[in-house]
Amino acid sequence: MSTTQHTPIRRTKIVATLGPASDRPGVLDAMVKAGVDVVRLNFSHGSADDHRNRAEAVRKAAEQQGRTVAILGDLQGPKIRIARFKEGKVVLEEGADFRIDVSLNDDDGDQHQVGCDYKELADDLKAGDVLLLDDGRVVFDVVDVKPPHINCKVKVGGKLSNNKGINKQGGGLSAAALTEKDKQDMKTAISIGVDYLAISFPRSGDDMRYARDLMGEAGKGIGLVAKVERAEAVADNETLDDIIIASDAVMVARGDLGVEIGDAQLIGVQKRMIARARTLDRVVITATQMMESMISSPLPTRAEVFDVANAVLDGTDAVMCSAETAAGDFPVETIQAMDRCCRGAEREREAQESKHRMKDTFHRIDETVALSAMYAANHLEGVAAISCLTESGHTPLIASRIRSALPIIGLSNNPATLRRMALFRGVIPLHFDADNFDNAEVNARTLETLESRKLLQEGDFVILTKGDHSSAQGGTNTLKIVQVGTEIG
Repeated sequence: MSTTQHTPIRRTKIVATLGPASDRPGVLDAMVKAGVDVVRLNFSHGSADDHRNRAEAVRKAAEQQGRTVAILGDLQGPKIRIARFKEGKVVLEEGADFRIDVSLNDDDGDQHQVGCDYKELADDLKAGDVLLLDDGRVVFDVVDVKPPHINCKVKVGGKLSNNKGINKQGGGLSAAALTEKDKQDMKTAISIGVDYLAISFPRSGDDMRYARDLMGEAGKGIGLVAKVERAEAVADNETLDDIIIASDAVMVARGDLGVEIGDAQLIGVQKRMIARARTLDRVVITATQMMESMISSPLPTRAEVFDVANAVLDGTDAVMCSAETAAGDFPVETIQAMDRCCRGAEREREAQESKHRMKDTFHRIDETVALSAMYAANHLEGVAAISCLTESGHTPLIASRIRSALPIIGLSNNPATLRRMALFRGVIPLHFDADNFDNAEVNARTLETLESRKLLQEGDFVILTKGDHSSAQGGTNTLKIVQVGTEIG
């Protein structure tokens, strides 16, 4: 049996938003080399050509470095914003009267009033409601509503500038999850060939199912991500579970969600969302301000290090950077810091042990094989890896719901499947064409592939899962434990 220690892989995946900072010469290549697993194209900013060019650059960089990097398109959604001020900004004093006038010209805001891009805002409000502007930095109490006017009293004052977002405390704004802009951007995302598409501000699973219908046949292979950022989405367990089940992945979008439900409640909601997503066999991304100080600093704060580490220990599949890599001064250093934080947290015993579904009854053969493989790997001494031959990526996904220190190798000949697996915690996607070999040869060739990547060495045990027919989705029905260096049948 091998006694040499393998270098642990980083199990938690890193999502990095692209933008002007990553467009600088050499930066994207360095980010991929530093360990980016998924890049995010933010459709709130930039043109279709910007996103297309960035996607092409990512594919090129990943191919040159022999890495699999997925692309996540992120739709803007119905971000409700105030219009603009004549002077660009105002400073509001506590106790001052202020009016939001949805009929006001877009550029006519002043010290006393401002317009709004969401013309139905007055219909969603009543006296006593609380409005949070600019991520809660400015707060208004609604005094009365006389459409098109919303008359407010400034509760928390400060600087308010053009196009800042508006949230209603406790949620309840009725804007649809998909705007006309989103529908056009969805077509762009499909034509670009994104691997995942994020839907902003869904209120229920119906919003996600509607998005899936809109994507049609052309987008059926794209994974849908629900950005959970409305109070209604987390108001009860049934609604949250419905959103998770209707999606392929969920994002704990802590910006708008934190504004609507409050920071104190957000802590528990993040942990609940991660736990429910894993229980329901969905991928989960934790996002917003994880390394915010690194927009202008080469090192994170201790609080940011702990924030990333706690998400890792909670079991998140991925942690995400936004402005840090899209517009910051230190995009590569941010990825390197994320990598260090994730690896540090993953060394803790808590990140390597699992009781997931210990008392459940399984209903599918492939999930039974996947979970059995993980339990065997975590308890048999000398196992170095779990190798899953997969067409759809489902077996590695199910296996990745179990906490472990061991790598799960997702072997596939399908490029889209390989990229989808790039977001799964603990899964290393590797190209492998089982159709090139007789069924009896596949196990031996699998080991050769893993050894060539230095994932195995002489004496290691490896757990292999596969189906009788390599190109059949959901066909995994076999588990075999073999030792490197021995005859394989």
